[in-house]
Amino acid sequence: MHLSEAVNSGFFFLAPWLVFAPLTGLLINLIFSKWFKFSEKMVGTVASLASGAAFVVSVLLAYSVSINHGEMMRWHLAEWIHIGTLELDWTFRMDSLSTTMMLVVSGVGTLIHIYAIGYMHEDVRFKKEEGRFTRFFIFLNLFIAAMMILVSGDSYMMLFVGWEGVGLCSFLLIGFWYEMDTLARPSWANSNAAKKAFITNRVGDFGFLIAGFLMFWYLGSFQFDEVFEAAKTAPDGIIVAITLFMLVGVAGKSAQIPLYIWLPDAMAGPTPVSALIHAATMVTAGVYLVTRSAEIYTLVPQAQYIVAMTGAGTALFAATIAVGQYDIKKVLAYSTISQLGFMVAAVGMGAYVAGMFHLITHAFFKALLFLSAGSVILGMERGHHHLAHHAAHDDHGKGKKKEGKKEDHGHDEHGEVFDPGDMRNMGGLRKTMPVTFWLYMIGTLALAGIFPFAGFWSKDEILLDASLHFTSIYWQLTLAAFMTAFYMGRQVWMVFFGKPRHEAAAHAEESPKVMTVPLMVLAALSVLGGALNLPFEGFHNLGHWLGYTLAEVESLPLDLKVAGISTVLALAAIFTSWWIYGRNPLKAGQIDPLKKPLGFIFTGMENKWFVDEGYFAIIINPFKKASQFLADVIDWRFWHDFVHDTVILGTYNWLSEIALNNYADQKGIDRFANWLGEATQSVSATLRKVQNGFVRSYALSVMLGVVLILGYLIFK
Repeated sequence: MHLSEAVNSGFFFLAPWLVFAPLTGLLINLIFSKWFKFSEKMVGTVASLASGAAFVVSVLLAYSVSINHGEMMRWHLAEWIHIGTLELDWTFRMDSLSTTMMLVVSGVGTLIHIYAIGYMHEDVRFKKEEGRFTRFFIFLNLFIAAMMILVSGDSYMMLFVGWEGVGLCSFLLIGFWYEMDTLARPSWANSNAAKKAFITNRVGDFGFLIAGFLMFWYLGSFQFDEVFEAAKTAPDGIIVAITLFMLVGVAGKSAQIPLYIWLPDAMAGPTPVSALIHAATMVTAGVYLVTRSAEIYTLVPQAQYIVAMTGAGTALFAATIAVGQYDIKKVLAYSTISQLGFMVAAVGMGAYVAGMFHLITHAFFKALLFLSAGSVILGMERGHHHLAHHAAHDDHGKGKKKEGKKEDHGHDEHGEVFDPGDMRNMGGLRKTMPVTFWLYMIGTLALAGIFPFAGFWSKDEILLDASLHFTSIYWQLTLAAFMTAFYMGRQVWMVFFGKPRHEAAAHAEESPKVMTVPLMVLAALSVLGGALNLPFEGFHNLGHWLGYTLAEVESLPLDLKVAGISTVLALAAIFTSWWIYGRNPLKAGQIDPLKKPLGFIFTGMENKWFVDEGYFAIIINPFKKASQFLADVIDWRFWHDFVHDTVILGTYNWLSEIALNNYADQKGIDRFANWLGEATQSVSATLRKVQNGFVRSYALSVMLGVVLILGYLIFK
C-alpha cells in the first residue's frame, strides 16, 4: 500500500477502513454471533459501530483533503486486473466529491443502523426464524461496504464493482421478508419486488457496461483522470454515445424514466431498508456518477440537455403518481423518484453543486420521513396487537374463542385484512404518537421546501439555475415542487389529523427512544442542513468545497423572485391539501375527495398511470409467451421430442437395431461365427472316427506316419 501523491499529511492511510470497517462488523456477526449467542442489542451494536467507524474514517479523510487544500489523493491497496493495456487496481480516490458522499453514506447509514435495532426488535415477522435478526444487520453492513467501494473508487470499473454490490444488497434486503405470508401481502409479492429491482437494475447496468466498453475502446482507460484527458480530443459522437449509455445506467440506479418502476415495489423491504437504499445511498449513485463524469458531460451539451430533460420529466411524472397513493411508504417512494429527478435535472444542467446539495439535504429529510413512516407503521401494529390481545383476553374470560380469529398481523380477529401502512386506516396519530408526529412534520416541511428548512435552500438553488438556462425544465420542476407540497400535506392530514379511521390507530403507541433519537438527529439536520450552502456571499461552503474537484462551479445568489414563487406555490399547495383533506377529514370507508372531481385523472394517479400494466402488455407478457414458446415448442417438442427422440435417438435405434443388429451382427458376425462352429463340429466328427479304441489301428497310424516321414526324407 502506498500513497500515490507527494503530499501525504493527514489520515489517508485509513482509506481501506472505509470498506474494511463494515466488513469487520459483518464478519463478527456472521462468525461469532451464533457461537457466543449474541443478543439482538449486541448484534445491532456491532453493526452500528462498524458503520460508525466508517463514518469516523470519512470525517478524517475529509479533514485530510481539507488541510491539503482540496488536493486529490490516491491510496493504492492492491493490483486487480492487468491484461495487455488493461490495468485495473483497487485504488481509493479521496477528493472533496468522494469524501462528501462518504460522509452522507456512512453518517446517515449509521443512524439507520441504530434505528433498525429498535425497529427489527419490534417486528413480529422476526419471531418466526432464528438468526434472521443477525442476517439483516449482516446485509446492512455489506451494503455500506459496497457503497463505500462505489464512492471511493478511482476508476469506472471500481465504481462498477460497488455499483453491482449495492444492486446485490438491494435484492437481499428488498426481498428480506420472502417468507412472510399474510392476507394483506402474500410472500410472492416480496420476492417479486426483489426480482423486479434486480432485473430492472441489470437493464440499466447493461447501458453502463456499454459505456465502459466504448470508453476503453476509444479512450484507452477506465481511470477517471485518464478518461477525462482522452475525452478532450475524442470525436463528439463517441462522447455522446458514452454519456447517453451512461444515462441508461443512471436511469436504472437512480430510478428515472423509464426504469423507475422498481423503486416503489422496493417498499416491500423493512422500513430501514427503504431509508438506507432510497434516501441516502444506492439511488443517489447515478447522480454521483454524472457529477463524477462532469468533465465528460460538459463536452457534449446535447447529452446534458437530454439528462436534464429526463430528470425534469421524471420529477413531474412521479409527483403526479404520489398524489394518488394510499400506502404511506409508497407516497414517499414516488417522492424519492421525483426528488431524484430534481437532482438528475440539476447535474444535467451543469448545476453540479446544486444537485449534490439537494442529494445531501434529501438524504437527511427523506431518511427522516421513511424512518418516521416506519415508526407510524409499528405504532399501528402495536395498536392492532393491543386489540387482538384484549379480544383474546375477553374471549378467555367468557370461556370461548371467537370464530375466525387469526394470529397473523395481516388481519384482525374477524379475519378482516389489515394493512398497517394504509393511510386510510390511520388518522389522529398526532395524539397517540406525538414525537413521531413532530418529527414527521419537520421532514414534511423540509421536503415541501418551506423556509428555513434544508429543502428550501437546495430545491431553490436547482430552480434558480433552471430559470436562468432552461425555461421548460424550470416550469416542470416548479410544478413538481407544487405537487410535492400538496401530496405531503395530503399525507400529513390523512395520517395525523382527524379521527382514527381504525381501532388500531386509536390505540397506536409511540416508538422507543432507540428509534426516535436517530430521528431527532435527522430532524436537526433537516432544519440546519441548508447552512451547508446558503446563497449569500461567503456562505457558499459546499460550492467552495466541491470546487476543489469540479472544474466549473457556479455560486448563485438568492433570487427573491424564484424563491418567492416556489414558497408561495408550496404554501398554496399545503393550503389546498388542508382544504380538501384537513378541513373535512377523511372518514372510515370514504373514497378519496379528489376521485370525483378529477375522475379518470385521479384514477390514473391511483394506478400509477398504468405504466406497470403497459410493461406487462408490451414487454413482460410477450416475453413470458416467447419463453413458453421457446420452452414448450422449441425446447421440448422440437429439440427434445423431434431432434433428440426422433432424429438422434431414432437414428441411433435404427442403426443399432436394423443395420448393426440385424445385418452386421446377426447376418454378418453371427453367421461367420456359426459357420466356424459348424465347420469345427464337422471336422471333429470326422476326426472322432479315427479314435476307435483299437491298438492295431493306432499301430497302423504310426506305421503310416513313419512311411510318410521316410518318404519325405528319401525324396527330398
